[in-house]
Amino acid sequence: MLHVEPKSRKGALDRDAQARLEEAIGLTAAIGLKVIASRIAPLSRPVPATLIGSGKVEEIAAELRHLEPEVVIVNAQLSPIQQRNLEKAWSTKVLDRTALILEIFGERAQTREGRLQVELAHLTYQRSRLVRSWTHLERQRGGFGFLGGPGETQIETDRRLIGERIVKIKAELEGVKRTRGLQRRARKRVPFPVIALVGYTNAGKSTLFNRLTESEVLAKDLLFATLDPTMRGLKLPGGARAILSDTVGFIADLPVELVAAFRATLEEVLEADIIAHVRDAAHDETEAQKADVLKVLSDLGVEPDRERPFIEILNKIDLLDDEVRAGLQVRGRARGDAPIAVSALSGEGVDVLLRRFEARLTRDNIELRLSLAHDDGEGLAWAYRHGQVRERRDGEEGVELLLTTNPQEAERFASRFGQKVSVE
Repeated sequence: MLHVEPKSRKGALDRDAQARLEEAIGLTAAIGLKVIASRIAPLSRPVPATLIGSGKVEEIAAELRHLEPEVVIVNAQLSPIQQRNLEKAWSTKVLDRTALILEIFGERAQTREGRLQVELAHLTYQRSRLVRSWTHLERQRGGFGFLGGPGETQIETDRRLIGERIVKIKAELEGVKRTRGLQRRARKRVPFPVIALVGYTNAGKSTLFNRLTESEVLAKDLLFATLDPTMRGLKLPGGARAILSDTVGFIADLPVELVAAFRATLEEVLEADIIAHVRDAAHDETEAQKADVLKVLSDLGVEPDRERPFIEILNKIDLLDDEVRAGLQVRGRARGDAPIAVSALSGEGVDVLLRRFEARLTRDNIELRLSLAHDDGEGLAWAYRHGQVRERRDGEEGVELLLTTNPQEAERFASRFGQKVSVE
């Protein structure tokens, strides 16, 4: 494992080189690779042919002759030429950071949509690698049509076939997007608001998701344990209901191929009523991870707080000392937009989080008074489904409900019940 650390990195939120190396080692562990040696290579300026300088290339080559690894992982983005030259110099397979993350996604995707997205990202990446001058790419095939001619080279054929497959996958993903759009419209007719959990990979989103929804989604201390989106119903303290969405984790220097390929999955974030950013409060790099998540959200066109509520969740407080944990909890209970401190593992602070969700979702709610006859069971059931009943009075003339609901539902109440409903 080789982490390339540019010396020109500046800024308080930039990662420590050792932390970035450890994260890369975690990525290799996620696909079952065993790291037998690792090092950091400082980089004053990139070398076009090999990224790192020739002296460092030769030094590593000498070390590799003794280690005989199956693959060398370079935690940086390599151009096709750089990858080819390093493989020649080191006489072994070389993967860069993008290829490593694509390998993880390829192993983890379970749904048809997830597999399509991974394949699209792989093909986009591979197409850029077809400049590599392997022997089979020099062969030519016979020409087509009446004119004949020299035909197309193997590399041209490979590029054409990849291009055709990419077009087909994009068309299938458009179908997935249309299906998701129909599902979202159906949910809006119910309607239940959507809360999307986002955050850095391994921040504990799936564990928190399971805690809140009493589900059993895969939750491991592993980078990218969740790839395919999962949605479950969530009951809030006051009786309101919502849909909670667990999404793929973000990471620093996310390959551009994946940002584009997983846009269909992340559209749940784009459409969410609340974005809940789950952070690992016990991680040394928690502020840098936050900056990375906000950058990816920005790349997706999501500007937290400008378009919709944004709630920050400080997870894993069970790993903090008592004094720090108590301070975070006091801040979270305060009114306003202070981060909520929770432990998804123990459940500590989850009740505060649920109340914050409900406060945000019901902030614009309207209070209604509805009068119904005793025998209007259908209307009574409809009111309970579409509003949060705060008070019920059963009198001689009928049933009177005091309830709250969002502005869209208030219009439906007025349309259905007419003079029987009034705004308080």
